[in-house]
Amino acid sequence: MKNEEGRMRKTACGRSVELVQGVYTNEEWSNFGALEEFEEYAETLPESTTNESKLILYGLYKQATVGPVNTSRPGMFNMRDRAKWDAWKAVEGKSKDEAMSDYITKVKQLLEEATASA
Repeated sequence: MKNEEGRMRKTACGRSVELVQGVYTNEEWSNFGALEEFEEYAETLPESTTNESKLILYGLYKQATVGPVNTSRPGMFNMRDRAKWDAWKAVEGKSKDEAMSDYITKVKQLLEEATASA
């Protein structure tokens, strides 16, 4: 994202993003803050995260970053990729912003649970 001087800077995932002041609405500007928070949480899962929770997060992450499922369902002998595809398909109706928000909420919940059990 551009800093105060208008230069490019990298997001937490290393992607360069250019923001042009005056082009975005206040709501869109606030979504950039959510995007940074989303990218930050994408790398902070507790070690105790179950596979079920990881699949939920995977589906939300793909919906937030890619959008609706754009591939065919993997074959029945590819169980891992099939489970991931099913998790993504399960959240297909959510908007990218809603999926991003749900992802952040889920990671916060998992972090709180891990802290409480420690």
